[in-house]
Amino acid sequence: MFGFVGMFVTMAMVFGGYILAGGKMAVITHALPFEMMMIMGAAIGSYLLSNDSHVLKHTVGGLVQAFKGPKWKESDHQDVLCLMYQLLRIARENPVALEQHIEHPEASIIFAAYPRLLADHDVVSLISDTLRSISLNYDDPYQVEEMISRRLAIMREERMHVPNALQTMADALPALGIVAAVLGVIKTMSSIDQPPEVLGKMIGGALVGTFLGVFLAYGFVAPLANRLGVVVKQDLGFYEVIKSVLIAGLHQHATNLCVEVGRQTIPEHVRPSFDTLETALRELKKAA
Repeated sequence: MFGFVGMFVTMAMVFGGYILAGGKMAVITHALPFEMMMIMGAAIGSYLLSNDSHVLKHTVGGLVQAFKGPKWKESDHQDVLCLMYQLLRIARENPVALEQHIEHPEASIIFAAYPRLLADHDVVSLISDTLRSISLNYDDPYQVEEMISRRLAIMREERMHVPNALQTMADALPALGIVAAVLGVIKTMSSIDQPPEVLGKMIGGALVGTFLGVFLAYGFVAPLANRLGVVVKQDLGFYEVIKSVLIAGLHQHATNLCVEVGRQTIPEHVRPSFDTLETALRELKKAA
């Protein structure tokens, strides 16, 4: 919602100020299709040239994500803490019973109670793989922490490909605008015998290229790249919560304390309150 509002405000303020200052939109609208073709065409071509199929495949989804915002909400953070609480309890009370849940999560009644978590492959595999490693006596907390950190670092690098690619495009757009402007100047110089009023319009049209390159870069593409980067980092924080609970469990803390450690690592604006989480855990104990 705020993304669309921001785009509207940017357009309204820039072009509104131009018109109020006495500028004529006819010069811009006449040159706009041709300049946009050159600048955006070159930008898209460069984007295709510099990125692999993985980045290209996720670009549209990344732009949608930038407008939608973070995937994980407060309810999801509470759900993952409840899920981890149940799995850690089983791991301590009956390690053999844990195998059916981590080997076949899609058939687990515990995972099935949290469909949004079950639908995320990274959540399921991170939990299952780590608990499987623990069950194989790979229980050095520091080794497991390092293993999970490496895994999350790889995930972070992969998910930041699209924001980084968009930022590279934003950095290139002003230069591509200059390219379009230079072509406009070349066109103008080839008509140097025309009267001043004609040359003035041609020079104005050439300068539209410089304007568009800078405007698109700093008004739209760079903010989108930054917004997507922020969303990606916030979503990756969800996996840090899982990591903190698992590591606390390896240190043999009480299950409730492990969950509280995870709760404290959640950003405040999506962190479930202590009382809300305690109530949810109490209900899980009754249902067990």
